[in-house]
Amino acid sequence: MPHSVDKVKHQADAPSDDVLEAIHAVMHRVRSLQHRAIEHLPGAPTPMDGKVLGFFARHPGATQSDLAAHSGRDKGQLARLVGGLRERGLLQAQPDAEDRRNLRLALTEEGRALQQQIQRRRRKLSELAAAGLNATEKAQLLALLGRVEANLDPAREA
Repeated sequence: MPHSVDKVKHQADAPSDDVLEAIHAVMHRVRSLQHRAIEHLPGAPTPMDGKVLGFFARHPGATQSDLAAHSGRDKGQLARLVGGLRERGLLQAQPDAEDRRNLRLALTEEGRALQQQIQRRRRKLSELAAAGLNATEKAQLLALLGRVEANLDPAREA
């Protein structure tokens, strides 16, 4: 399959000091590489599938409402995603012991194996992205990105 050329980072009309455009270009490239890295895996998981599987790997027994609160995503979109992952045998649900209307979700063995494959590919991509940065530079980059994220906190917008 031929690789397409990603031209997002080559936008001539974006000012060179536009921080958000730079972040967008990096994330567009990351998403493109993530997609390429997982498109051949069984069931062709989407990046969002990977995020949901990762959440339940870190929070086994959490509910769909917990996922919505954590991600800030639309509940309907998450319901479709979770339903699809359950249908594919990647997530399993157990009724909550205290409130049987709530379902506690966890990865199946198949889901855990897929999530681990996705996580390994993500770590490799992270290493690629940080190649050539020494420990100090990497720490500085993480600190600066943390500050950018804090600057965009909705509480600061008021």
